[in-house]
Amino acid sequence: MWKYYALLSALFAALTAIFAKIGIKNINSDLATAIRTVIILFITWGIVLSGSHLNEIKEIQRNTWLFLILSGMATGLSWLFYFKALQIGDVSRVAPIDKLSVVITICLSFLILKEPISARVIVGGLLIAAGSITMILK
Repeated sequence: MWKYYALLSALFAALTAIFAKIGIKNINSDLATAIRTVIILFITWGIVLSGSHLNEIKEIQRNTWLFLILSGMATGLSWLFYFKALQIGDVSRVAPIDKLSVVITICLSFLILKEPISARVIVGGLLIAAGSITMILK
């Protein structure tokens, strides 16, 4: 099932890039990111409230809060830089370069999370890196 969610994530990430490029044409990219974030806020809290998950907040441990906050900060910075790059660059080049995050994630998951890494993962990561570097050098 996780593969379907991952594919849907890729589809919506692609739509995000296209819609964002069109949407930031005549406004500041930071303002565009803030507007986008408010929309995400409404959608995600709507899902939490409709799923009756609000009462689970009191069960969240301190360590979990810390890493969720750090993740949120990293996400916010990623979005700000991504929208700035989209505003001044071609979406067909920005999006693949942004996918270097996949390669960085593979490396960090191995180093920090101690996840196993296979030859297939290494080859896939190298191909993504090569594609991203090709886009940078164009």
